[in-house]
Amino acid sequence: MKLPIYLDYSATTPVDPRVAEKMMQFLTLDGTFGNPASRSHRFGWQAEEAVDIARNQIAELVGADPREIVFTSGATESDNLAIKGAANFYQKKGKHIITSKTEHKAVLDTCRQLEREGFEVTYLAPQRNGIIDLNELEAAMRDDTILVSIMHVNNEIGVVQDIATIGEMCRARGIIYHVDATQSVGKLPIDLSQLKVDLMSFSGHKIYGPKGIGALYVRRKPRIRIEAQMHGGGHERGMRSGTLPVHQIVGMGEAYRIAKEEMETEMARLRGLRNRLWNGIKDIEEVYLNGDLEQGAPNILNVSFNYVEGESLIMALKDLAVSSGSACTSASLEPSYVLRALGMNDELAHSSIRFSLGRLPLKKRSTTPLIWFVKSIGRLRDLSPTVGNVQAGCGSEQHRMGTSLIGIGIRRIYNGLQRKSNRSL
Repeated sequence: MKLPIYLDYSATTPVDPRVAEKMMQFLTLDGTFGNPASRSHRFGWQAEEAVDIARNQIAELVGADPREIVFTSGATESDNLAIKGAANFYQKKGKHIITSKTEHKAVLDTCRQLEREGFEVTYLAPQRNGIIDLNELEAAMRDDTILVSIMHVNNEIGVVQDIATIGEMCRARGIIYHVDATQSVGKLPIDLSQLKVDLMSFSGHKIYGPKGIGALYVRRKPRIRIEAQMHGGGHERGMRSGTLPVHQIVGMGEAYRIAKEEMETEMARLRGLRNRLWNGIKDIEEVYLNGDLEQGAPNILNVSFNYVEGESLIMALKDLAVSSGSACTSASLEPSYVLRALGMNDELAHSSIRFSLGRLPLKKRSTTPLIWFVKSIGRLRDLSPTVGNVQAGCGSEQHRMGTSLIGIGIRRIYNGLQRKSNRSL
């Protein structure tokens, strides 16, 4: 069976074969299958050593002390542990939290739960390009503010927040700063020895590691305290109880090791692919870039196509695996809350598509997705009742003229892509 071209790497990534090979050594009797908490025999010692190696590999990628890395089941748990753990531990100092309206649901829903428990949360609206206005952030800070949670890279539109400056602002006010770095780790440089970040969430499966494993960075100097959310054997220095899944931890460590070696080259390659993809579709009429290419991650491109339902476009592009939003909200029929927060109307938000690029080569088939895409937009716009109404005279003269050019523009781009079908993106 012919598989679609995969352009949804922000949802998940395939496990790198080098990672899978490493993980297999920690599953069966022939390998290292022991419990790292079993310190009375060699099986446990070997497992503990493997966990320590992986912890060091993760720390090296992000410039942290290995003792600051706490293993979790994934970034969602890391976000919960960071936000609830810090809020509960420091609530005697204050009960005010600041975050943004475009954070991942793991952050937003955790904050809403804390609101039900008596905390007060300020949700900052971003600017039109998705970047937080730092003057508004500073104005929102109060004497009773104990925590700020602003992500590094947005999972839907790819914009990169200025976490260095935000960290400086928080440190100056004695406020704990948490960063969800799920979409940035291994794709952008992170040096926690220089950043004024106190808590940072990581994932395994967004960086060619296994699902079901993540980590939370918890700063030691100055020491940050969090209240455990899972209780049991006191694993991970009492911050997260539960038997450590050695094979998953080893896989995450290997994925982070590979990312450290290949990140610089991969960043340049992905940025080139993203820019070529945008250049291939930007001349279509009524197309809008969501986010900011200059202040964006190298692998994410989010675009809205007026008069086309994003879900309809995805259905039409059966040979192209893309997304109309984040994987965690894709089952919802509501338009993207991230795009709404940018001030976009529901109709345009519904027409958005997220392309997220990754390691799988596109060389020989790289122009094919663009041809399919442009052709599908033209076909769906021909079927759109909105376009029909405008062309029938239900809109302004200017709108009718703009809409009538859509088909001409799409045909021009489509024909050009056909002529370049043997070239790369």
